[in-house]
Amino acid sequence: VQLQASGGGSVQTGGSLTLSCADSRRTFSNNGVGWFRQGPGKDREFVAGISWRGGSKNYADSVKGQFTISRDSAGNTVYLQMNSLIPEDTAVYYCAAARGPYASPDRQAYNYWGQGTLVTVSS
Repeated sequence: VQLQASGGGSVQTGGSLTLSCADSRRTFSNNGVGWFRQGPGKDREFVAGISWRGGSKNYADSVKGQFTISRDSAGNTVYLQMNSLIPEDTAVYYCAAARGPYASPDRQAYNYWGQGTLVTVSS
């Protein structure tokens, strides 16, 4: 598994971004995938997760109704649609492949991490 996160950028409050996480080796279609973020001076936190077939999704309370996670039909790319962004969403966003078919808020459940993509939301 080799993950590449992309799609970050700078937006104003209320804007939207869609992040992508691709597995260049096309081997994580059987794994759950999670998105995490790490804001300035903060710990890395779980944002959203999706199961290997996309049938099970979970979100941090702070982003429910605001972010949507999905994956393509082949399972090789996972997306994070982020709407109504606020400055508190500013962070480096990481995608990670889980050890098994389901995603968990527990960082220890993941063994492959992408390099991160920066999202900056200005007021």
